[in-house]
Amino acid sequence: MDSVNKKENYFVWLVNQLKGWPVQNYCLWFFAFGFQLCLLIGTKLTSVTVITFVGTLLGTLCVLAINATKAINGWLGLVSAACFIYAGWSAKNYLSIFEQLAYVVTLDIPVIFAIRSWNDDTKNHLRKFGGKQWLIAIVGTLLVYLVSGYLIGRFTNDPRPWIDAISFAISLTAGIMCFLRYNNQYYWWLTSGIFQLILWAVTFAQGDATLAMAVNSLIYVTNDVLAFTISPWFNRGRKHAGLEKIH
Repeated sequence: MDSVNKKENYFVWLVNQLKGWPVQNYCLWFFAFGFQLCLLIGTKLTSVTVITFVGTLLGTLCVLAINATKAINGWLGLVSAACFIYAGWSAKNYLSIFEQLAYVVTLDIPVIFAIRSWNDDTKNHLRKFGGKQWLIAIVGTLLVYLVSGYLIGRFTNDPRPWIDAISFAISLTAGIMCFLRYNNQYYWWLTSGIFQLILWAVTFAQGDATLAMAVNSLIYVTNDVLAFTISPWFNRGRKHAGLEKIH
C-alpha cells in the first residue's frame, strides 16, 4: 500500500509541475497546439505525421518546463526525443537523432534521477560564463560541427550534412551547458533553433519531412526569446520571482 501511495504522490507531484508557470508559457503552448493541430488536419495521416505531432507538443512543453525550471521536463524530453528520433530517421537527418540522444543523456536522464531536487537545485545554483567558458564553448561547438559534418557526409546518405551538423553542434553544446547550469545556454538554444528552422524548412522543401518540424523550431526560438525576459535562468525573471541575482 505504501508503494502505491508513493507512486500516486509522485504522479500528483509531476502534474503539479505543470502549474505556476509564467502566463506567456501557457499562451505559447496553446498557440503551438492549435498551429500543429491545423497542420495535422491539413495533411495526410501517416505514422510520421502523427508521431511528429505528438513529439512537437511534448517537445514544446519540455522546453517551456526548462524555461520555468520545472523538473517534469525530464519525462517530457524523454518521450518527445523518441518521437523526434523517428522523424529524424524518416527524413535522413541523422545528426538530429544524435542530437536527441545527447539531450536524453545530458538533460532528461539526470533530471529524472534527481527529479525531486532538480527545481530548487537548478534555480538556486545557476551560473554564467566568464571569458574561459566562452572560449571553450565556442571552440568546442566549431570542432563538433567540423567533425560531425565530415563524418555524417562521408559515411551516410544524409542529404544535408552541413546544415544537420551545425544544428547538432550548437544543440549538443547547449545541452551540456544546461546540465552544468550555465544560463548562457540560451544564446546557444536561440542559435540552435534558428539553424533547426533552416534544416527542417530545407528538409520540407526537398520533400523529406512535414512542415510541423519547421514550425516546431520556430516555436522553440520564441521560447528562447521569452527565457531572456521571464525565466529564472536570467536576472530579470529572477527579480520577478523573488530569487537572488546571478553573479
